[in-house]
Amino acid sequence: MRTPAKVRVGDTPDVRVVGPVTQSDIVRFAGAGGDFNPLHHDPGFVATSGFPGVIAMGQMQAGILAGWLSDTFGVEHVRSFGVRFVAPVFLGDTLTLGGTVVSIDETNGESLAKLDLVASGDKGPVVTGSATVVVTTT
Repeated sequence: MRTPAKVRVGDTPDVRVVGPVTQSDIVRFAGAGGDFNPLHHDPGFVATSGFPGVIAMGQMQAGILAGWLSDTFGVEHVRSFGVRFVAPVFLGDTLTLGGTVVSIDETNGESLAKLDLVASGDKGPVVTGSATVVVTTT
């Protein structure tokens, strides 16, 4: 097992930049997750939807954010993870993933850091969330 990350309140671990998002990225995720909504792959359908173009499924961005979290803190140290979808991601968007340590508490002999998370696209946040991870404070 990896050693928990050493953090303090206010820390912002290194961000990860992913993209630009391609149609292939979306199709791969659709195949893995089973989400074949035509908003994600059919430009003709999208033209009737009110969106300006094909959009990535929200779970794709949530999964990419979860990957950043588990790579940064170790999947074995993640105690909770939740997200809220706030804006669509379009083909060509680049995502920046990161978070901020907002508190650290001792619970059942573990130092647990609460993080505010965000995945931002070219025009601002697309997914916000929170997580709790085991950390080292000394």
